[in-house]
Amino acid sequence: MKDYETLFLINYGLYVVSSINKAGKVNGFIANAFTQVNSDPPTFALVVNKNNFTHNFIEESGVFSLSILSINTPLSFIGHFGFKSGKEIDKFLNIKYINSENGVPVVIENAVGYLVSNVIKKVDMGSHTIFIGDLQESVTLNDEEPMTYLYYRRVKKGTTSKNAPTYISKEKLEGKKMEKYVCKVCGYVYDPAVGDPDSGINPGTPFDKLPDSWVCPICGAGKDQFEKE
Repeated sequence: MKDYETLFLINYGLYVVSSINKAGKVNGFIANAFTQVNSDPPTFALVVNKNNFTHNFIEESGVFSLSILSINTPLSFIGHFGFKSGKEIDKFLNIKYINSENGVPVVIENAVGYLVSNVIKKVDMGSHTIFIGDLQESVTLNDEEPMTYLYYRRVKKGTTSKNAPTYISKEKLEGKKMEKYVCKVCGYVYDPAVGDPDSGINPGTPFDKLPDSWVCPICGAGKDQFEKE
């Protein structure tokens, strides 16, 4: 028996991972597959899909930063880094960030703290690469609570990119009741019982009562990009 819902209970955080390429271009994406694997010296494992634009940046520069997102991070911010491609937009335009000592960008907007690592080893996992990094910098920015992946899914009603190591297709979620309206662009589910508090939409608001100006809180798609299950 495989209850794929159980996999969502594995504890992850939610982060913006950023890097730079040889040409000096910067990019970042939303990640959750990150963990500390050693204490002395502090060493970390980051899992990145090879199709992710930032993957090549990390390979080229051998450095990455990890911004630990706050529990108060808006879905639109997560959607900006998680469901839009750096091949098409400048993800750092109008985003608050700094440059670390080794030149890698560090997102400080909506972050409770950050780490900077040099890549010391790579492990090829087929569709993904595990980057092993050592600690170069670590800074706590505030005392807000960091967001967990479980909170992102259960409370924020966020979805997962197909490039993420933790992505699970609808077909595998056996017995999961489908919500009423799903974004065809990013997979975000609008549940009338929950509403969209970040956009001022109260629980109990039917989809057809949403204002015409309402957009998907993750990717910004309009109402016409939603379909009923």
